[in-house]
Amino acid sequence: MKVVIQRVSNAGVTIDGAKAASIGQGLLILLGIVDDDTQQDIDWLCNKIANLRIFGDEEGVMNCSVKDVNGDIIVVSQFTLHALTKKGNRPSYIKAAKPEVAIPLYEAFVKQMEVDLGKPVQTGQFGADMKVELLNDGPVTIIIDSKNKD
Repeated sequence: MKVVIQRVSNAGVTIDGAKAASIGQGLLILLGIVDDDTQQDIDWLCNKIANLRIFGDEEGVMNCSVKDVNGDIIVVSQFTLHALTKKGNRPSYIKAAKPEVAIPLYEAFVKQMEVDLGKPVQTGQFGADMKVELLNDGPVTIIIDSKNKD
């Protein structure tokens, strides 16, 4: 499981011209899932994200988590995070989990993120053509792969 975490001043997701999600200060999480991801990957990643100290404290030092600043989260499915680009110019997405595997894991990730955050998490729609808008704050962008915990 791979995530791209962006600290945002605001973010939103639009699907077919309708706003599906909208937050102020918080995190936009792009989530990529592979076939061998498990609940252990979800638990580890959600705990890491909820407690990641990437927000400024009163002195402007990145010392606070999204929970500490009462921030919000949007989770967007993003199979292209697992693109293979070594051969040719057309990315291969063979490593990305198929919907029958990915959808239950995506839904479990959102539920666990809500538990770890302590409040509801907003989402895009799995498999939809989404327009994602964000104002990256910092900019702060972090990539975490649950297969590389070291």
